Formats: sequence, structure tokens, C-alpha cells
Amino acid sequence: MATVYHLTREQLGERLASWGEPAFRAKQVWSQLWKRGATYDQMSDVSPGLRERLTVELPLGVEVLTERTADRGSTRKALLRLGGQHIVEAVLMGYPDRVTVCISSQAGCAMGCTFCATGQMGLQNNLTAGEIVAQAVWARREAARLPATTPQRLTNVVFMGMGEPFANQRHVFASLGQLTDPAAFGLGARHITVSTVGIVPGIERLADRAPQVGLAVSFHAASDELRDQLVPPNTRYPLHTLERAVADWRSRTRRRPSIEWALIDHVNDTTEQADLLAPIARRLGAHVNLIPLNPTPGYPVLGSPPARIRRFVDALERQHVNVTVRDTRGRSIEAACGQLALANA
Repeated sequence: MATVYHLTREQLGERLASWGEPAFRAKQVWSQLWKRGATYDQMSDVSPGLRERLTVELPLGVEVLTERTADRGSTRKALLRLGGQHIVEAVLMGYPDRVTVCISSQAGCAMGCTFCATGQMGLQNNLTAGEIVAQAVWARREAARLPATTPQRLTNVVFMGMGEPFANQRHVFASLGQLTDPAAFGLGARHITVSTVGIVPGIERLADRAPQVGLAVSFHAASDELRDQLVPPNTRYPLHTLERAVADWRSRTRRRPSIEWALIDHVNDTTEQADLLAPIARRLGAHVNLIPLNPTPGYPVLGSPPARIRRFVDALERQHVNVTVRDTRGRSIEAACGQLALANA
């Protein structure tokens, strides 16, 4: 279903002009849609008749089916129906200094990472650019409802929800254009991060198409033998190929990549894996984000306990690697990393 977020400003102007609306009306509606994230019924400066026609003929295309909160209201997970058909989850997270939305690029995922709930679903559909940006617009509107301990305005967008962004490149890059367009969503590219399991052509294209957008790569293992098991695309893009692509991205963008690592008890949290990871991280000038594995119904292995996490961190720090253990948000509502699987559907 075509929605208003599939249109350019010029296309919206043409549509409204065909309805007999004056030229300024398109600018008025466009600004409300993108800058405020307003719904049609919130546009008090637009006539009721036009609001009704917009609702019918150019729907917003994002419907909240259910919503759950955690962390004293600062984490909110929404089950969204996009374009009238695709159902995904998006997570809004408020911190004292920022508000981040984790958006989806696909319904489900075909990458097959068995420790990830989304990967266990398989791929259902690719999302269009309009459906991707509609999640960010929803978050811009909803950020004002977060607790006063947060900035209550959206500051960051991360493509870390459902799906592999670089398996849906055409629509993901189009959505990046809309998100960073000053005339549309208008978010600075340095406030956006795309996360990938290591799809090399996508990393190469990111350097060309959106050089200021951040890159996070889900490694999860530093040997091909283990990574083949945990991250199946590694059989196509093994570690030496992936490292070369990330190094080239860093050289061309002058930005520091992030290495994402879900710590799985007695699987990839060994000192041997840390010793293999350290030189890769140093060569790439990367920051390592450690994420204790969050539980999913289809993967019986547990996340690493605190003692093993500390041992892994110590092994990296001894080798002069910048490392952080990510604060786990929303685990109680299945909103944490690797848990998105339409649990509320």
C-alpha cells in the first residue's frame, strides 16, 4: 500500500494541487509530517475535510498494534503494522543524554543466526523506504512521551532492529537519504548507525552513498570455524574479506567502526577468542561493544555470566582494545538485542 512517506515533497505538492489545494498547503503538511512527526488529526492548521481525505488517500502507513514498556518507562517496544501489511517491532530507548530508536529494515531475517530470535523467524518481507522511515517518524512523535529524565526528543537512529539492512539495500539507502535530507526528517548522518552481520557489498556501498553514517559489524566470533556456525553469511564473506572491507570503509570515511559481540557462555567468551579478536580490533581502530546474550526460546545456550564477561573484557583491555559492555535495555519485554520476534503478535 502506498503511504504518504513514499512521496517526495514535490509529489505531495502535485497530489494536493490536483485536489485544488493552494501551494502553501503542501509545505504545511510536509513540515508537520516530517519535522513534528504529527498524525493528521494533530494538524490543527489543516481543515477537517483535507485531514479526512489525506487519511483515506495518503495514509501514514504506521499503526501501533501493541506497546510494552520497561526501565521505568524509558524503554518502549511497539509492534507496528507498516503499509497495512508488514508487522515489525521497533524499540525507543531514552537515556539521560540521548533518545535512540532501534528500527527494522525487514520483517524477519534470512541470515540464519540461530542465537537471534529474529533469525529464528526467517525472512517474511523486505520493508520499503517509506516503511523504514515511518518507524523513525513514529519515534520522533513518541519521544515526547518518555520520562522527563530523558531529552524527550529523538536524537539517534540505529538500524539494529529486525532484518539485515544490507540484504535490503535499495530501500535502506533510500531511507538513509530521507532521514538525512534537511527538507525531510533532517537528522545528522553522524546520529545514524547501520548494523550488519558482514555483508561486504553493503559495507562498500555505505562508504560511497552515506560516508558519515556509522557502521556496526556483528562479528560474534574471531575465527572462521566458529563464525561459520554462529553467523552463516561468514561462509560467503569470511573474516579476512570482511576485515578488508571494514578497513577500506574506515580509510574512506575516517570514522571508527564498532564491533558487536554477543557473549555466549562457553561458546565465544573464551580468552582464546579474545586473543583472536584483539588484533582485528586494533587493526581496524574499532570499538568493541560486548552484549551479554539475551535469552530466546529457540536457542538453549545462556549468555555469559558476569565473571566470564569480566575475564573477556580484561583480556581485551590488556591488549589495548577499546571495549564496552553494553547496558541491556528492555530484556523483560523481549526488546533487547536479538530478542525481536513479534512476541506481542
